[in-house]
Amino acid sequence: MKSATFPSVRVEPELRAAAEDVLQDGESLSNFVEQAIRDNIARRLNLREFVVRGLTSREEAKQSSDYVSADDVLAGLETRLVEAKAKAGAKKKR
Repeated sequence: MKSATFPSVRVEPELRAAAEDVLQDGESLSNFVEQAIRDNIARRLNLREFVVRGLTSREEAKQSSDYVSADDVLAGLETRLVEAKAKAGAKKKR
């Protein structure tokens, strides 16, 4: 398969310098840019899938009338947080 290229991107000198400053040993700026593009594609696909799952869940809840109130969800999360903090505090005392 033939390789393709991305168009050149003009950036401020400070942005290029910042990118070059964080390159790892043996990594080129081209490698860094390619990985950044791959990471962003993966992140956006994950976000798209998350939204689709959320919308599907919302439709299923509407059809079944099986909802959990936001207050109940927050109360449950608060309980879990309190328990986790207590557990972490108990480990520190050991």
